[in-house]
Amino acid sequence: MSEPVIETVGLKKSYKAVEAVCGLDLSVPRGSVYGFLGRNGAGKTTTIKMLLGMVAKDAGAGSVLGYAIEKRSESLEIRRRTGFVSEDKGLYDYMTVGQMIDFTRPLFAAWRRDRERELLRSFELPLTRKVKQLSKGMRTKLALLLALARGAELLILDEPTEGLDPAAIEEVLQILVRLVAQEEVTIFFSSHQIAEVEQIADHISIIHRGRAVVAGALDDVKENYRRINLTFDEAAPAQSFDIAGIERIQKEGRQLSLLVSRNLDEIINQARALRAQSVDVVPVTLKEIFLESVRGNDE
Repeated sequence: MSEPVIETVGLKKSYKAVEAVCGLDLSVPRGSVYGFLGRNGAGKTTTIKMLLGMVAKDAGAGSVLGYAIEKRSESLEIRRRTGFVSEDKGLYDYMTVGQMIDFTRPLFAAWRRDRERELLRSFELPLTRKVKQLSKGMRTKLALLLALARGAELLILDEPTEGLDPAAIEEVLQILVRLVAQEEVTIFFSSHQIAEVEQIADHISIIHRGRAVVAGALDDVKENYRRINLTFDEAAPAQSFDIAGIERIQKEGRQLSLLVSRNLDEIINQARALRAQSVDVVPVTLKEIFLESVRGNDE
């Protein structure tokens, strides 16, 4: 098995008294589309800046493409070999779209002219318009073109569909999927748009208060999580379970609902011992997993 494209162990960063990232572990497989989910302020952007050597870590270890993130010379190599779209899009307002592309192209030896032309057509970017005159969606499209045309083996995208309309979002997501399928690019993208992550990601990490609270292959995560609904003839009992894997217990009238992340069979057997009228096991969506994981770690 090849080494991860991105790997962190116990990564930490604080700003004065605020812990932005506290003990973050990540492992991003080569050739994957890795969704990095979290609320605003969860630590996603700070993590990305540490991965790219733009912010120094306080503790822990990290590597990108086999290079150590804390070493200045190696972080320069990381940025050279990575296509990056920042949250603020990092564009020069005084340039035109064409000037911005012409300025960026010579900086990257692997620049793809064919992809540049394809994205100019797809995104309908006006070459003669100044960046400062672009809409938020057009700025996002230009930033994506500059990142995708670099011929990079890794794309790190911070909120890559911000400001786009639904049709443009769908177009961008399909372009990203094609890149991975056809050219073995690895994509690590930060988002709080759960539906977009669920549509294209094959691996995810849910970060909350600077820590990964759920991580793994998306299919495995969704397969492991289940909701067990028990209905009783009378009021549901106040029941505690002694098996690991129960993320939340909710009681309402005659119903008891358990959100389970592992040890499903054991928990079902213990639930059936309560002699409920019915025991139903149902799948849960990524949105439910996200919301329950975040809520559970707030309590």
